[in-house]
Amino acid sequence: MTTSPDPSALDERLNALALQPFRARFRLRGRDRATAELKGPATIRWHAYDLIAKRLAPAEPYKDGKQTPYRGHPVFVAQHATATCCRGCLERWHGIPKGRELTRAEHVYVVAVICRWIEREMTGGAGSGPGPARRD
Repeated sequence: MTTSPDPSALDERLNALALQPFRARFRLRGRDRATAELKGPATIRWHAYDLIAKRLAPAEPYKDGKQTPYRGHPVFVAQHATATCCRGCLERWHGIPKGRELTRAEHVYVVAVICRWIEREMTGGAGSGPGPARRD
């Protein structure tokens, strides 16, 4: 059985990512926030597992570097905020190498990072203060 990463370790990583201007501008707003509220954390987690399996887990994802929309689902927004949007960012920020399929543990880790960011956005936790406005 694969266990989820420690939430405090995830928070440290998310706090470091939030210091990057590009990453810091992402917030859950509008329809993406409403989707997260309506579906709830368990369903969003399932969506994250599925989206990561299809778009990020393969050794050579289709359109890697351009496969993650900026909005349209809370997971997409979270992927950009957490540098889990493509294999290049995953390697640079999380130390998960390109060119091979994600392991089960890596898949679980990526989903945990995404879901922790969404949870922080929804509860107003650390690092979810006001950022630059984005139109939805």
